[in-house]
Amino acid sequence: MTEITKAKAKLWSRLGARATFGQAILECAKNRDDFYVLSADLVQSSGLSRFRSEFPERMINIGIAEQNMIGVAAGLAKDGTNVFATSFSPFVTMRACEQVRMNMGYMQLNIKTVGLGSGLIMAQLGNSHFGLEDGSVMRTIPGITIVNPADGAEIVKSVEALCDFKGPVYMRLTGGPGLPVVYEKEFDFQIGKAIQIREGKDIAIVAAGTMVYYALRAAEILKEKGIDAAVMDMHTIKPLDTKAIKALLDRKLIVSVEEASIVGGLGSAVAEVLAPVSQKPPQLMLGIRDTFPHAGSYAYLLEQCRLTAELIAEDIWTKLYE
Repeated sequence: MTEITKAKAKLWSRLGARATFGQAILECAKNRDDFYVLSADLVQSSGLSRFRSEFPERMINIGIAEQNMIGVAAGLAKDGTNVFATSFSPFVTMRACEQVRMNMGYMQLNIKTVGLGSGLIMAQLGNSHFGLEDGSVMRTIPGITIVNPADGAEIVKSVEALCDFKGPVYMRLTGGPGLPVVYEKEFDFQIGKAIQIREGKDIAIVAAGTMVYYALRAAEILKEKGIDAAVMDMHTIKPLDTKAIKALLDRKLIVSVEEASIVGGLGSAVAEVLAPVSQKPPQLMLGIRDTFPHAGSYAYLLEQCRLTAELIAEDIWTKLYE
């Protein structure tokens, strides 16, 4: 297992989500020979160039053909072999949705699809490349686990965990170079178990992916206004840690924050847990509204979608005192 240190966290931040994924899968390959990696003609963009150089017999470049890639992954995984299949998030989840549904959901083959550049990080490339609905689409397919790591350290932890995990998984990679750091030292990561990062008695912010960092910053802003906010890293969106959500019922407000569509995503998953509960706090869902954002820089898009720390804190304050 890779040791989490401040120096490594800084390096992974500089590399960004995709390059950190490539480094993590390379390190795993040095210690085990029981998985393959597939790419839809995105070897370099996936951070897999060194992996291909060092383990060419375990790397297959399918070409720009995500549907075929899932089919090839299914063939390799038929005997239980673990297969990582990588492409940009909208292409591996929506272009190949039928193949994912049958080979991963229905057949429960040991395929780990990795959605590169999910959320808004593809910036000027626009909505054809944004990962807005990917998590929502995958969440509707029975039997698929969804993981959305918060930073470089959690990407490394996730890759290592998925090498031993049996069954189909969608790993959603948000953020790019300059990835904000959440974890600088060793922490316990278990698929399906949320991590309480910050304690707080007034409200609770449940976040995933890059939004964990922004949630922590928003909590600091709210603290200055007298609001004590807990922050939870819900890195596994499916199956959701329902026990952790139910432990928040004594708060004044539960807030979900995601760099994804609020339709069918993390917020919807939290709402599904809260719906049958008679005595519960209100919920505020923050994320990408039911719209296609205007393309621009990543910073511009976060501002447009009200996903900066300042705007998250502002929306929470407004909800509390509306």
